[in-house]
Amino acid sequence: MSNRVRKAVFPAGGLGTRFLPATKVIPKEMLALVDKPIIQYGVEEAIASGIEDIIFVTGRGKGAMEDHFDISYELDATLEKKAKKELLEISRKISSMARIFYVRQKEPLGLGHAVLCAKDLIGDEPFAVILPDDVIDAKVPCIKQMMDVYNERQGSVLATMTIEGAAISAYGVLAGSQDADNKRIYNCTGMVEKPKFEEAPSKQAIIGRYILTPRVFELLENTGFGAGGELQLTDGILGLLKTEKVYGYTFEGKRFDAGDKFGMLQATVEFALQRPDLGPKFRDYLKGLEL
Repeated sequence: MSNRVRKAVFPAGGLGTRFLPATKVIPKEMLALVDKPIIQYGVEEAIASGIEDIIFVTGRGKGAMEDHFDISYELDATLEKKAKKELLEISRKISSMARIFYVRQKEPLGLGHAVLCAKDLIGDEPFAVILPDDVIDAKVPCIKQMMDVYNERQGSVLATMTIEGAAISAYGVLAGSQDADNKRIYNCTGMVEKPKFEEAPSKQAIIGRYILTPRVFELLENTGFGAGGELQLTDGILGLLKTEKVYGYTFEGKRFDAGDKFGMLQATVEFALQRPDLGPKFRDYLKGLEL
């Protein structure tokens, strides 16, 4: 078994109903955040973290994702002919970002099922899972931070953030205790999916980044489909806890829920303000609004 995290799974088979009608024909992962598809932010994070292989778990109607990360001969030829060097470089960079593989999830049967679909491409080695809806702005890429924890502790790592108040009920929540040596690490003993506020075992909410050991595949294969006929990744992680260490990690950075309309708006504003070519003009525009 390789002990290095080299591969990342991107579950991208969902229907994106929260963004209808835009997602009737456009995959939600291809919706633009400023001028890049949401999923490209996650791919760039993975590559910056040292990931070598990207595995997209797709479904029906996701062909635009494959086209986006492929070579576009017609576009490149047109840009080259018109001497638009900067745009040509952008186009070529996208198609050469990483080794990308695709596997089809024929039915949307839950996050656990989507991860299980990538089993044959992962093999017997630890791997990352990145949910494209969660866009994270961080100086050190979130997955890189988690890989460092994995390399040190040799156990699965779940990205977490501290959630105060009743909002905790919208997340999976860790049970356990803060690590004595590193306050960002949480020694996990269990987890509860979307608990009532008064029943939440902690304030540590799981968000869309995971580093998992390959044993999770065996556990998912032996786990029955639960409520709504879905296979939950949480059940596989609970199985891991019976035989190995699992850690929560409060990452450094800011997370945006780009799978939610309001979260997408927040991300668009903040990422646009960071851009040297857009930020000053956009900031002046915002200041001039009568709010």
